[in-house]
Amino acid sequence: MLIVIQGRRLLVGLLIVVVGVWVATQAVAPLAAMVSTAISGRRVPIYKVERDDRKLSISFDATWGADQTGELLEILDEHGVKTTFFLAGYWAEKYPEHVQQIVARGHEVGNHSYEHPHMNSLTREQIKNDLLRNHNLLKELTGTEPFLFRPPFGEYSNKVIEVAEELGYFTIQWSIDSLDWKDVSADFMVQRIMERAGPGEIILFHNAGKHTPEAVRRLLPKLKAAGYEIVPISELIYQDHYMIESHSGIQKRLPAAEQRPEEEGQ
Repeated sequence: MLIVIQGRRLLVGLLIVVVGVWVATQAVAPLAAMVSTAISGRRVPIYKVERDDRKLSISFDATWGADQTGELLEILDEHGVKTTFFLAGYWAEKYPEHVQQIVARGHEVGNHSYEHPHMNSLTREQIKNDLLRNHNLLKELTGTEPFLFRPPFGEYSNKVIEVAEELGYFTIQWSIDSLDWKDVSADFMVQRIMERAGPGEIILFHNAGKHTPEAVRRLLPKLKAAGYEIVPISELIYQDHYMIESHSGIQKRLPAAEQRPEEEGQ
């Protein structure tokens, strides 16, 4: 009888310990993720944002061609949608009138580097010089200070993200690739995006994609009908008190209880 009682007490004690550990783990999960990132040292861009509302963003990379840019701006105007254009410096220098039109229509511009190089192969100083060259050009053309950066080819490393951060940039990737750069059909793109759409997603298009205008024309009403609000990336991301999961690239807001003084202004 004594053995049975002691066994029961041991079992109850183990259950209490297990429950306690589980509760503690859930309570500090975001903090643990931050610590894990710090220990691993791996930096990642923002791929997606964890949100409680139905906001998402559409972005356009501009590195080649401009023939369809005017049509895209008209389509966006028709639907009252504002987006983010990531501009390569050599493109902006070649098409300054399009850069100014993009901003005049209420869209924001981001830095997509000047020369569109493979930045992982550059030194920190070379990365800095390239970003500043485009930053100054975009500021001169638009009168605004860009603070969103998308790495060329989607390539990044700790070095690239750290240099961009030192210059005041948030490094932005994407969570849904339209694949317009493969010249896929508008139907294909719309179906692909609608199957993956969700709060906080960042959609990638290119301003010169062959079927991009038609895809965007069909996509916008569908996203709105599904209850999504399309906003520029600067309105989607958190600009302070946040963490980015190193394994997923999802940006999350830190609960007030977990915001520490050294995290302010992140």
